[in-house]
Amino acid sequence: MLYVDTSVLVALCTNEVKTAKVVKWYAACNDELASAAWCVTEFASALGIKQRTGQLTEAQAQTAWVQFERVCANDLQLLPVEAMTFHKAAMLTMDAAAGLRAGDALHLACAMEAKAQGLVTLDALLARNAKRFKVKPVAI
Repeated sequence: MLYVDTSVLVALCTNEVKTAKVVKWYAACNDELASAAWCVTEFASALGIKQRTGQLTEAQAQTAWVQFERVCANDLQLLPVEAMTFHKAAMLTMDAAAGLRAGDALHLACAMEAKAQGLVTLDALLARNAKRFKVKPVAI
């Protein structure tokens, strides 16, 4: 199972610099994919930010949301986040050298908890930390 962070899902469903690469990776991927249920909130937040900053219209955001829901329904297992996983994420964020923000720490903690074979991310800092904690970063 590969753990997918929200940066990949946003690029898959909206037009970003890495969208073409993400779409190509997704089309070729035969692995089981999972992400924390937290990605639903984080994805919605990204759409809201993109609308507020003029990167997306309301209609484009709605289209992206529908596409995201399809991905979740068909190809992405949404994992529950347990209280201990939140605690693990908190410990990761307290490590100043790691430089992780809360959301990325939660993704890494969830990937570790799920014993993911790899973590798919567009975030270089998250990828470095994944490798540090023995979770293979998957390059796109």
